[in-house]
Amino acid sequence: MDIKQTVLDILNDLTGSDVSGAMDDNLFDSGLMDSMGSVQLLLQLQSQLGVNVPVSEFERSEWDTPNKIIAKVESLA
Repeated sequence: MDIKQTVLDILNDLTGSDVSGAMDDNLFDSGLMDSMGSVQLLLQLQSQLGVNVPVSEFERSEWDTPNKIIAKVESLA
């Protein structure tokens, strides 16, 4: 399974944008993600990749760019 592509597909669905050209852009600062989007992201990661991250352990600064999200998921997978 290609974690990077799966994460990008999830982000593209959630944000309505192709984020693959902006891998180090802050998704929250740019307005593409908000707290509701974070919850949706975690739910999708759990259902598609089996990665379980409790919302209580979600540290936004560790999940604010596509590259950080991919690295985080790879470390948990």
